[in-house]
Amino acid sequence: MIEIKDKIFWVGVKDWELRHFHGEEYSTHRGSTYNSYLIKDQKIALVDTVWTPFHEDFVKQIDQDFGLQNIDLIVINHTEQDHAGSLLYLMEKIPDTPIYCTKNGAAMIKGHFHKDWNFNIVKTGDSVDLGEYKLVFVETPMLHWPDNMATYVTGANVLLSNDAFGQHYASPYLFNDLVDQGELFQEALKYYANILTPFSKLVRSKLKEIKGLNIPIDMIAPSHGIIWRDNPMQIVEKYDQWADNYNEGTVAVLYDTMWGATRKMALSIARGLENKGLGAKVLNIGTSDKNDVITEIFKSKAVIVGSSTINGGILSATAAILEVIKGLKFKEKAAAAFGSYGWSGESPVIVEKRLVEAGFNVLMPSIKMKYDPTDENLKECEAFGETFAEKMRA
Repeated sequence: MIEIKDKIFWVGVKDWELRHFHGEEYSTHRGSTYNSYLIKDQKIALVDTVWTPFHEDFVKQIDQDFGLQNIDLIVINHTEQDHAGSLLYLMEKIPDTPIYCTKNGAAMIKGHFHKDWNFNIVKTGDSVDLGEYKLVFVETPMLHWPDNMATYVTGANVLLSNDAFGQHYASPYLFNDLVDQGELFQEALKYYANILTPFSKLVRSKLKEIKGLNIPIDMIAPSHGIIWRDNPMQIVEKYDQWADNYNEGTVAVLYDTMWGATRKMALSIARGLENKGLGAKVLNIGTSDKNDVITEIFKSKAVIVGSSTINGGILSATAAILEVIKGLKFKEKAAAAFGSYGWSGESPVIVEKRLVEAGFNVLMPSIKMKYDPTDENLKECEAFGETFAEKMRA
């Protein structure tokens, strides 16, 4: 346990070995943490648990440090397994302990564990007195599940924000002022880009609501990663920026290739963009981590996507990334398509269609090259990039 504020303890787990999350959907190059918090006031409150594989050590440690029978109430901000996964094992030890959660949270806990425990349904503004401190609940539905809420500790001025403001990042340190700032914000941005992007409109309205409460916030303690104690509102301001159709003015040129022809096209298109003063980042979809690719798309103002043609279609990695892009519902981003082929050549049209379906503004017809592109062909690709840059600025 680590005391993060007077009477408030971090009782979570650092998962140093984690490399994928949500099954295989999210890469975690720097591991992650499952942050659970215990408030030891006149009453003792446990806020969230940890992922199921760690349940025995988690419960054993809390029992040794605080005594399970001394826990007066449990708050579940979010019912996903990485937060509520140890609840079943815990409740076997203290079955009558009241659980505070949203209405959706109670329904989802019952769905996960098939138990009808002592649920106390809360909504925004409801509170529980612990003694010196008071817990105030703020519903945050669809950030990023329907059951989500945050818990504010009055007196300590600590916001236990659950998934919001977190990162998949395990570090020797728990606090933002002690860690590498580049790593911290890289992981925070990746987390937002890959998980919260579809809910950006809701993020902005919820941030406005929280700011409107005019409550002092000295610390933001999320359920993954680093705790924000030095200027904690900096991450709130970042979320406000990221939720506002964020881009850094660059173009992501994404491609997959069978024999190198599409790669040559991608590099020439990027050269054309750079000729017109636009920053371009070229990524091989087939060999790059898909979540890192999504992060680059999030940062870009436009994407240009290319694939070889295979069996009248597109390469599988390209198809997969386009499916992910569609689900994330990016806004106000431009796009175009390109590709190479041997005899049928459908890939650029398919990519273009998928980009339109994903809500991108396709600025110009696609370009395709047969077999290995000649020097003259590559000049055409360079001109394609230049024209795209001009259309972006029009």
